[in-house]
Amino acid sequence: MTALTYTIFTEPASLEASDARRRSKSTGTVYLVVTNTSRRTDWSRIEVKVPVGDGPGHLGPNITELKGEYTDNQWGAQATTRGVKVERQQGTNVFEVTPQAGGVASFRPGDYMVLTLENITIASAAGPAVLTVREKTEDDDGEHTRYTSVALVKTAPKEIPAPRGFHPDKGMIGAGENLTLSWEGSAEFDYKILFPGGEDTIPPGMRSWPLADAPKRATTYTLVATDPVTKQQHFLTTTVQVRYPVLERLTATTGIDSPWVQGTSEATKGRITFTGTGVEISSNSGAKGTVTADKAHLNGVNTEWVQGRSADDGKITFPKDGLNVSQGSGSWGAVHADKADLNGVNTKWVQGRSADDGWITFPVEGLKVNRKDDNHLTHLVVGYATHDIVKTRIVRGPKDDDGWISFRKEGLNVHRERGTERGTVYAADTDLKG
Repeated sequence: MTALTYTIFTEPASLEASDARRRSKSTGTVYLVVTNTSRRTDWSRIEVKVPVGDGPGHLGPNITELKGEYTDNQWGAQATTRGVKVERQQGTNVFEVTPQAGGVASFRPGDYMVLTLENITIASAAGPAVLTVREKTEDDDGEHTRYTSVALVKTAPKEIPAPRGFHPDKGMIGAGENLTLSWEGSAEFDYKILFPGGEDTIPPGMRSWPLADAPKRATTYTLVATDPVTKQQHFLTTTVQVRYPVLERLTATTGIDSPWVQGTSEATKGRITFTGTGVEISSNSGAKGTVTADKAHLNGVNTEWVQGRSADDGKITFPKDGLNVSQGSGSWGAVHADKADLNGVNTKWVQGRSADDGWITFPVEGLKVNRKDDNHLTHLVVGYATHDIVKTRIVRGPKDDDGWISFRKEGLNVHRERGTERGTVYAADTDLKG
């Protein structure tokens, strides 16, 4: 039985064997606590043999350093800690611990020493690993060399925990905002993020990923974690809402409720606003806008004016007494039509289609027939007319060489052709008083 007591602890409490197929290995720290539980003992050397290798009975494949500290822990006094000297015996896996000042040192009851194998890589095979201790001490019975063993167990590698906590840094984003997705998960997995239209492969070691293109509409992202050894996959999803979504197409089956609809760019930012009486159309500056359409089928139109597409096209305005037709310049315009069916026409004059055509004016006395030089009563062709009274200076046949009749105070003269030579009156019967 050894003079000192040896107890082993590990961090984590259960050491997990490394998986040879994994990128990273299992690590841990082993503490060997040495105490004196009986009488005062002097010690000169403690040797710890560590099973180095990668098999079931080994602690780890590469263990090169052991650290140690000695603590005086006497009752009623302040505990003090000092170092000890630790050397690895050449060509072995034995670590030799001796007092810091050399020689022999007292190991009093209640004192303790902690020997540490810190952050070592654990062997790949599960099983017990036994550390062997040889101590050299002195007491009232003389010098003694005694042996003991302390053991720990390496458990088999566990399945890698599935990733968790996949989330965006913002649940809702606006136009131009950046977005980063984050999660927790093992470095053993291969990660990629899927999204509509593509995917991003995540470099090793990354647990957050800034998206190159922020979403334009509500988008669901899927994190795929793949175990490269077993090929097992884990899937996590998260959805990001967009404050002002951009949609390629929208189909609504029961309707859309919105106070207004607007274009997507500054150049096309016209707006339709829904009021209690209908809709209002605004330009991108907020002024009244323009509706462009191939055809409109309406029950009625209330408008101040109507004009052609160009600024110099004709315009129709609507005063209270009817409508005005104007040119683009603002002067009176012309109405062109194949036929007009009217109850009445009030006009100052009527003229043919050409500027050389004759024209008719409407004085108080009746009407005047004019030609382009404003001479009136020049030529009137009537197929048939019935009048109570006809006032005229001459009457002539339809041809230029026809005879003509002039009206004098005394009566009438019958002339031949254009001249003033007397003409002839022809009749089947004449009933004259003289």
